[in-house]
Amino acid sequence: MPLPESITCVDCGGKCGRITYEPDEGFEPGDIVAYRCRDCLDRWDIELTADDLDI
Repeated sequence: MPLPESITCVDCGGKCGRITYEPDEGFEPGDIVAYRCRDCLDRWDIELTADDLDI
């Protein structure tokens, strides 16, 4: 399952776009993926787990 290009901001409910590019070898558990909210500009860093990647 590919990671979403956007998520919902926990603070304001706005749309957060992914700002981390996918590595050539793909994402792995433990990688950090960053999102930035278009409305409040908060940044969200999410640590990936095997469940996030369906491994």
